[in-house]
Amino acid sequence: MAKTLEFPVLLRLIDERSVAFRAAVASAPSLDVRVPTCPEWTLFDLVQHLGGVHRRWAATVAAGPADAPPAKSASEGAPAAPREREALLAWSVESTEQLLNALREAGPDRGCWTWWGPSESPQTSGAVARHQLQEIAVHTYDAQITLGTPRPLPDEAALDGVDEFLSTCCAWTSAWPHKPAAVDFHATEGRSWRLSLSADGARTTRLSTPGTMPATAAGEDPDTAAASARGTASELVLTLHGRIPVDSLKLDGDRHLFDLLQAWEPEE
Repeated sequence: MAKTLEFPVLLRLIDERSVAFRAAVASAPSLDVRVPTCPEWTLFDLVQHLGGVHRRWAATVAAGPADAPPAKSASEGAPAAPREREALLAWSVESTEQLLNALREAGPDRGCWTWWGPSESPQTSGAVARHQLQEIAVHTYDAQITLGTPRPLPDEAALDGVDEFLSTCCAWTSAWPHKPAAVDFHATEGRSWRLSLSADGARTTRLSTPGTMPATAAGEDPDTAAASARGTASELVLTLHGRIPVDSLKLDGDRHLFDLLQAWEPEE
């Protein structure tokens, strides 16, 4: 696997995106406005969701190595998200601080429970930080688009986000239920990834240059992918997270593979 962002950089970006998220919420005309990219939620619901995510992962990281997440009773007594905007934003700040404090205390290599056990991502606090950066980056986009002012994800977060999504949400050991295939993702910033799908599961590989990679198995053509998608790293991340349609990207090869990927739910 290619080297990921350093742990202090992940924490800095989580903090920066959280500040940008709250700035969008603070400038919204109402907390009752619907979030177009999460249409079942209002802006208040989005803040409540993200704050709850930060608090739950803070408790999970603090609990250390475990075979299951902390019992719900561990969060009992935590203050509910208040409805008044100023108080809600203060609650959101506290939620983010809990997450960052737990991550700093644990460091990047401490084990903890994660839902992505069978994936390529490790079950460590560093992997939690990496995933939580993507959570806050994408939800900041959600808040901004609610105001009609969406901005691309920062380059650092977006470039790591493509790799993080593929390795955490796609590269599982459960069998790919369709014909074996390889799908390439090319960021216009100069990085590319291959997702290889087979009955043995899925694996990710960083391509040294767009469209090429070392041979991996006898009889496998290393330069041929059944489909590929090209866009900025931000566009790739937002597509992978279902925020913009896949047709927003430049697609080549078997377009149907992207629909199959979107519908695939790997089993643990």
